[in-house]
Amino acid sequence: MASFTTSDGVSLHYKDEGEGTPLLCLAGLTRNATDFDFVAPHLDGTRLIRLDYRGRGKSKWADPATYTIPVEARDTLELLDHLRLEKVAILGTSRGGLIAMTLAALAHDRLLGVVLNDVGPELDPEGLEAIATYIGRNPSHRTHNDLLEIWPDVIVGFNNVPKSRFREEIARLYDETPEGLRITYDPKLRDAVLAAAEAPMPDLWPLFDALSGLPLCALRAENSNILPEATFAEMQRRRPDMIAAGVKDRGHVPYLDEPDSLAAIRQWMNLL
Repeated sequence: MASFTTSDGVSLHYKDEGEGTPLLCLAGLTRNATDFDFVAPHLDGTRLIRLDYRGRGKSKWADPATYTIPVEARDTLELLDHLRLEKVAILGTSRGGLIAMTLAALAHDRLLGVVLNDVGPELDPEGLEAIATYIGRNPSHRTHNDLLEIWPDVIVGFNNVPKSRFREEIARLYDETPEGLRITYDPKLRDAVLAAAEAPMPDLWPLFDALSGLPLCALRAENSNILPEATFAEMQRRRPDMIAAGVKDRGHVPYLDEPDSLAAIRQWMNLL
């Protein structure tokens, strides 16, 4: 992985691989570049760029007050400047999709198109409350295999998933240490998330509407507890040209290598 330094002095890591259409992958709230390990082999013909947000993965930790979508959107633009990229397509998972919508409003001319993976301009309050119960906390289990024993009961909405995939996922979410499993991000991200939860939820529909004119794809997990069905339907009503796909047997978030996900992403890529 390579790194660059943001305008406020934080070293951020990223991966930059392949040739073709520049595709910037933005991960979920607590996740990092490994979020896209499962889909990466299917993205031929792309220059695949994956960013670790500040405080996540291999990037440096920062002031928790800067763990916000506006700052992370600024970091993303600074990465594009660092790479001398005028435009990129974005594949945004959860938090990454919110950042993509923010960029559509702030820097529309830097985008080639956007995929929103199980996220939209309205978020299910119960799903957000569920995130607050575990964010920033290490599991009590000592090894990946220990956690694997209960993982199918912990992860919500994932059906017909082989145990080997769950094992791969756990290895990306937690590091094994002599003290037990440890999260791969700054525990103080919890403070930022809880502080944001105390503020009134802003109207994000103007950010979604800012995607106008861009090739757009949206995926919704069949068992999502974050993206309400009614919101997904309204997204399609507002953007009838949007490539929309439900992803069977998945909760928040799809791995992106499911047949439903890949078919939609490939259709979207043909529009870039």
